Amino acid sequence: MNAPAPSNLKASRMKLLAIMAVFAAPIIVAGILTFSGWQPGGKGYGRPVEPQRNFVDEHVHVSLADGGSDYAWRDPAAPRMTLVALAGPGCAARCFESLTGMAKAWVTLNRNQKRLRLLYIGTPPADPAQVSAMKSFWVLGRDAEGKLDVFRPSAPDSVSALLVESNGTALAYYPAGFDGTGLLRDMHKVIK
Repeated sequence: MNAPAPSNLKASRMKLLAIMAVFAAPIIVAGILTFSGWQPGGKGYGRPVEPQRNFVDEHVHVSLADGGSDYAWRDPAAPRMTLVALAGPGCAARCFESLTGMAKAWVTLNRNQKRLRLLYIGTPPADPAQVSAMKSFWVLGRDAEGKLDVFRPSAPDSVSALLVESNGTALAYYPAGFDGTGLLRDMHKVIK
């Protein structure tokens, strides 16, 4: 058998190296971007909860207004996420308007509504008609030990929100004055 000519061998090796470079380049670039801290722009509208928190592991007790039972972060019936609304002091017209907007966003989930629960934590509005309307959509409760106070707004008549995974892990935080449309988009992304 004849050995390949040195020029053919050199050309074959160069082709092999070129093919390897095509496959290795994206991996190398991704590694450099990851280690430099760059994140892709397709992130959600809420702020990531850092450090990550799991309310089941932390034993965050939310006493429900129905008689004091605790809210089950892990729904025993089926895995469901929770949208938590945390009211600032004196929930009134603006706070109620935000809660109504969140409930409307929940309604737009259509057949996926059953995959998201709505939990309101705080003192309900003083208006009995508003409280009655809230009970149609929201489960009312209070943070018995104040473990969620870091997420609660300090401004009067305001509300913030947390999107919590079915295992109790807080995914995203929406501070008071958040964009309701952004929350809706995030809900559609994670609830499929």
